[in-house]
Amino acid sequence: MTKSSSFTKLAAKADRFRALHAGPKLLVLANVWDAASARLVEAAGFAAIATSSAGVAHSLGYADGQFVPRQEMLAAVARIARIVELPVSADLEGGYGVGPENAARLAGELIAAGAIGLNLEDGLDEATAKFKDLSQEVEEIHAIREVGAGAGVPLVINARTDTFWQGKEEKAKRFAEAVRRCRAYREAGADCLFVPGLSDAETIGAFVREIGAPLNVLAGTGAPNLEELSRLGVRRLSFGSSLGRAAYGHFRKLLFLVAEGTDFESILTGAVSYSELNALFASRGAEKESSTV
Repeated sequence: MTKSSSFTKLAAKADRFRALHAGPKLLVLANVWDAASARLVEAAGFAAIATSSAGVAHSLGYADGQFVPRQEMLAAVARIARIVELPVSADLEGGYGVGPENAARLAGELIAAGAIGLNLEDGLDEATAKFKDLSQEVEEIHAIREVGAGAGVPLVINARTDTFWQGKEEKAKRFAEAVRRCRAYREAGADCLFVPGLSDAETIGAFVREIGAPLNVLAGTGAPNLEELSRLGVRRLSFGSSLGRAAYGHFRKLLFLVAEGTDFESILTGAVSYSELNALFASRGAEKESSTV
């Protein structure tokens, strides 16, 4: 596959992914952390693939919070994009650097990895609730948009603000700041706005009305169900690291059973078979190996 044909294919995936934010169904993203989880999501019939930065970090031996070296994260994204046919959106945290030049370079690297969208967040320090200046995130979104346009791959930008989730002010002030930032990010070129921490129907509905743009909500216990989220006007639901953590939790339970000497059948019931899992990769590996982006 030539570089130009690869970019044409990526552009089509980007257009398809962006259209999913317009309905008619709520876009549900079961975030993945490696190639195997991505293929399982694809085989289950989901419309797109989205990575979890925490999930990828943990799978590579790092804590979440931009501790993963930039190139290791991009390499993980590339492995996922290589093995699936669905559009791939990557959680790239705060961008692994600062300023529009860094963001532009990151956008080019993301396209080279075979992805067509990204999460870009404005949180800097969870412990002290520090955030990027609004102007910095706006400049970075502009830079990413320009690189995508120049490459002919209209990257789908999911701009995340942590000001509601991690802010120290009272709820009303955090809400107003999150709205202010989301409006600016949308004007700068973001396709969707991601606001972790929105969890009750009243607040979610109010936020949708305030921003007038596609909203991404983080799934969690106590959050409205899919039908209610759709009714409230939410366009995108993601699971973050929770599915990966749930998988690790199940693995830990199995380890306890192994340590207790539980019979093998009880331990292995429900496991994906060797042949099924191997087939998920065997059907894709050969044709993908020769392609270049």
